[in-house]
Amino acid sequence: MKRTHLLSLFLLFSLLTTPITAQDWPDFGKFKEANTKLAKPSDGEQRIVFMGNSITIGWLQTHPEFFEGKPYINRGISGQTTPQMLVRFRADVIDLEASAVVILAGTNDVAGNTGPSSLEMILDNIKSMTEIAKANGLKVILCSVLPAFDYSWRPGLEPNIKIPKLNAMIKDYAENNQVYYLDYFSALDDGNNGMLPALTTDGVHLTLEGYKVMEPMVEKAINSVLK
Repeated sequence: MKRTHLLSLFLLFSLLTTPITAQDWPDFGKFKEANTKLAKPSDGEQRIVFMGNSITIGWLQTHPEFFEGKPYINRGISGQTTPQMLVRFRADVIDLEASAVVILAGTNDVAGNTGPSSLEMILDNIKSMTEIAKANGLKVILCSVLPAFDYSWRPGLEPNIKIPKLNAMIKDYAENNQVYYLDYFSALDDGNNGMLPALTTDGVHLTLEGYKVMEPMVEKAINSVLK
């Protein structure tokens, strides 16, 4: 038998006998242990889950005091796009028996982190998360995407043009479906659809001062939806 045939048979045998480990694309493993250890809400507790990307998890890392002593659960994962969040939405939001969810998502979709995505595709994923939450009795707070004039890791994609258009779509959907729309964009905008320099580390991610601008806004929204 020729050497090439032997090599082909060896490779085929290896494929048939080697276990295949699938990629954890939505990153279920990130919070699997934390979710398992999380106790059920106490009587009268209204748990709030913050679903998002690096901006959300960065909040916990930059200003953990905001989350301390409150029924706030942070489930942000750096770099994530809305389809990844949608896939893990049940595990990281619904199954935690939350009363409300704060969804801050979309900038990584615009940046193309998991491939090309139209604004309509982004909105569809946000709609699906909202519908799943409402079907399970959760109140929903849909946040505007934060301003970004450009992305340092993927320049030239015009987020300064696309993000305001996406936010208008999210706002319209929220208003037509009795969902709270939280407009962070206007509070952080430098007037050119970018972020105020004092509030950002790189034009996309927030400083402590940036999070402190957002904190009273989200608490007002939480109090409103839980009334």
